[in-house]
Formats: sequence, structure tokens, C-alpha cells
Amino acid sequence: MNVSETAARGWCKSSYSAQANDCVETGRAVIGGMAVRDSKDPDGPALLFAADAWAAFVGGLKAGEFPLV
Repeated sequence: MNVSETAARGWCKSSYSAQANDCVETGRAVIGGMAVRDSKDPDGPALLFAADAWAAFVGGLKAGEFPLV
């Protein structure tokens, strides 16, 4: 089992993966919250976010709080 598999279960690739090569995957963290990893490096490290931090981030995205680059 690789490091990312121990960090999360049920990885889901970004819907933009077919459009660009810079994509992420998210998965429910085994310890709670959300894990994020580079879709091009599934055996690499994963960032782990607490559930409340992830909810705040998603809420900010939906509210347009982050500028598009």
C-alpha cells in the first residue's frame, strides 16, 4: 500500500483532468477531513486538510473568493 493510499480512500480526479495536465485528486482522509494529491503522481505525497478547513475552502470557491488565474 503506497503513502497516498494510507492517507485517503476513494480518490476522485478533477473534472478538468481531460482539459489540462495540471490536475489534482481528492479523497476522504482516513483520519477525517480531505486529502489532496497530484493526479500525475499518485504514489507521491498527499496534503491532508481538517474537515472544517476543507469546508471553508470549498465555501470560498463557491462564493468566488478566489481570483481566476
